[in-house]
Amino acid sequence: MNSIQELNSVIISYGALIAFLAAVVLFVKSSIKIIPQERVGIVERLGKFHSALNPGLHVLIPFVDRLVVVHDMREVPMVVPEQVCITKDNTQLSIDGVVYFQISDAKLATYGTNNFIAAIIQLSQTTLRSVIGKMELDKTFEERDEINKHVVASVDQASLNWGVKVLRYELKNIQPPQHIINAMQEQITAEREKRAKIARSEGDRQEKINLAEGDTMSAIRRSEGDKQSAINKASGEAEALKTRAYGEAQAILTIAEANAQAIKLIAEAISNENGDLAVNQKLAAQYIEQFGNLAKTGNTIILPQNLSDVAGMVTTALSAVKATNLTK
Repeated sequence: MNSIQELNSVIISYGALIAFLAAVVLFVKSSIKIIPQERVGIVERLGKFHSALNPGLHVLIPFVDRLVVVHDMREVPMVVPEQVCITKDNTQLSIDGVVYFQISDAKLATYGTNNFIAAIIQLSQTTLRSVIGKMELDKTFEERDEINKHVVASVDQASLNWGVKVLRYELKNIQPPQHIINAMQEQITAEREKRAKIARSEGDRQEKINLAEGDTMSAIRRSEGDKQSAINKASGEAEALKTRAYGEAQAILTIAEANAQAIKLIAEAISNENGDLAVNQKLAAQYIEQFGNLAKTGNTIILPQNLSDVAGMVTTALSAVKATNLTK
């Protein structure tokens, strides 16, 4: 009986110890909190906001302080679900996107709205529908950056009361209906064919211009060549005429010098002994030779009225020669 009582007392002692240890663990768990890096914890004391806990080790009062939420202060990307938007020209588009936000005030993010994530998504969708409704279909593809800027500006202004900073918004997909896609494809094909025809026509035009310019340059070069050829030919002919004239002048001068030398020799010969007789004989022979030539060249023979004139002519010539010698 005593052993049973002792066993019961031991069990009770162990139970009390376990209960005490459990209470200690519960106390430590509820009083000691570790906040990771880039996180902020919100603490309420007796149901009222008490403090915001920065990263590190913190001790709370058990059953009095309560860690309500731990916010991630890093930039968060969040997908905005796909929705149908209607453009200004009544075309339905299925559009989704991604919004990037960051908590700037942990207290406002906890108490400013019941669910700031749902609020950001809803406001992003309504703003996107409003912006798309002011644009035509083609503009929605051309002005994606403008759409993103409008959504960011509108959502960021509203999210200031939620302690959230919206950094940027990006459209992911813009999906028009299939018949619109087919029409756009046909338009693109027609535009490309138009550009191809324009490019070919420009090429043909440029080719004709190049050929015309080539023909013009060729004609100019030919005319310049002909001109230079004519100049060279004229220069050659002038040089040839000059050379020929110089040669003829030299020939005349040489002949004149030869005649002068011959006359000089004749004069010297006349001044010698029996020179008169030689001159007389030479003149008579030439006189008779000329009459012979006249008889050969025509049918009519011309004779002097008096054949004694031959001797008189010879005497006159000889007198002239003697007078020349006496003058010297």
